Amino acid sequence: MTPKLPIDNAKTAAELTVELEEKFTPPATDDAYKLAFADQDFLNSPEVRGIRFQLELLKPDLSLREHGIDHTIVVFGSARFMSQAAALEKEKTATSDAERAKAAIALNTSMHYESARTFGQLVGQYNLKQAAKDFRLHICTGGGPGIMEAANRGAFEAGDVSIGLNISLPREQVPNPYITPDFCFRFHYFALRKMHFMLRARAIVVYPGGFGSFDELFEVLTLVQTKKVEPMPIVLVGQEFWTKMIRFDLLIESGLIEPDDLKIVKIVDTAEQAWTAIRDWYELS
Repeated sequence: MTPKLPIDNAKTAAELTVELEEKFTPPATDDAYKLAFADQDFLNSPEVRGIRFQLELLKPDLSLREHGIDHTIVVFGSARFMSQAAALEKEKTATSDAERAKAAIALNTSMHYESARTFGQLVGQYNLKQAAKDFRLHICTGGGPGIMEAANRGAFEAGDVSIGLNISLPREQVPNPYITPDFCFRFHYFALRKMHFMLRARAIVVYPGGFGSFDELFEVLTLVQTKKVEPMPIVLVGQEFWTKMIRFDLLIESGLIEPDDLKIVKIVDTAEQAWTAIRDWYELS
């Protein structure tokens, strides 16, 4: 058998550490003697924050590059929406007026979950027909429940891979089960997570949501408006919600934005319309 050539000629730090510790016992009580990258207290210190930024930027990027993931469609939206099946179960088990009221809201908003799920399926089905990776647009979400789960689920059900960029929160966000395991990443810093959303984004699709969804939407709009990133389709799904929540026309009338600023925003009602808007933008077959 032909021996496998090494990637480089240097031994890894882990290999050297094992070799050295087999020859002698290092001082057990001296943190100063620890290798810098093996000293967890040092790595977690405020002074090393900049290096932690670099690591959070580098780790997912290397993995996605290795797997040939170059283009994504980022899907944002509420983490609180549930599937129609889950909402019906919630309605069935409700025992008080308050629970029945919450169940009614869950059932009404479940249409957004099902729409995002359909959208993920449409994108996944398109990808599976593309022989070259260069023409694939993979679903990328924040990795949690609700709309994030729905979009990842749709891609999963179509047989495609999808990406989840999870974030550590005081009440830990658990990754949804539909993310491709190799592409299920965890972040501490919101800023680095947002950067990864944008690095490969070729379109943004936003469903109704709360503070987080609005934060992500307006950050993208600002980046495009200020030409920090190339223009891309930004599709808002749910016309009734978005026209009530954001008065884009009032912003124009008040001279706060230019009419041209809205050329990148398209408001639609269905997953099919959202996918058509993206396909038309890039003239995809």
